Amino acid sequence: MNQKVVFLQALIVTFIFFNLGIFFGYMLESDRINKINDFYSRSEMDLLDQRIQKEAFDIVSLDCNRAIQANIDFADKIFEEALLIQRFESANKLSKDVILQHKRFDMLRTLFWINSIKIKEKCNAKYHNVVYFYKFNEPTIEQKAKQAVFSNLLEELKQEKGSEIMLIPIAADNEIISIDLLVNRYSIENLPTILIDEKIKIEEVTSKEDIAKYLD
Repeated sequence: MNQKVVFLQALIVTFIFFNLGIFFGYMLESDRINKINDFYSRSEMDLLDQRIQKEAFDIVSLDCNRAIQANIDFADKIFEEALLIQRFESANKLSKDVILQHKRFDMLRTLFWINSIKIKEKCNAKYHNVVYFYKFNEPTIEQKAKQAVFSNLLEELKQEKGSEIMLIPIAADNEIISIDLLVNRYSIENLPTILIDEKIKIEEVTSKEDIAKYLD
């Protein structure tokens, strides 16, 4: 009888801890999604402001220095938020909500890239657009290793160069038509690939200098 009581108590305790684990896991995931949503909302508002600035160029003459600085500030925010989002995604990459928000960020970053091109042309800005195309869905072991190297080197380069480069990471395999069109336009065939100033493609890199030599 005592053994049955002990077994029943152990079963109850196990059941309680199991459900607590599910509950806290759910709360952690919800918090993660809320933070990503918050990042997206703030970035979306900033980019909308920039898009309005760009459209205003066609109507009135705007201050290019302010437009360039706003673009640089937004690029810095993209860089910082990308680092945080990467940590959130690594905790539960398969979440449908996380994948959906990732697609939204990809579209947001693509809009920023287009806007950055136009501001650079209009204002003769000296910064470099550095777009990092990578594989998000089920990368091979080789791709994971390669992307880890690319990401680390680009992060180091951004920290070193600062406002001289607009570092824009974009997943190229999320079946987003606008991104697919740009991928085809610039003949991005292998992932990962770094595209510099819409002209130079880098598919192999072993050091920071392999990228930096195109930014002089």
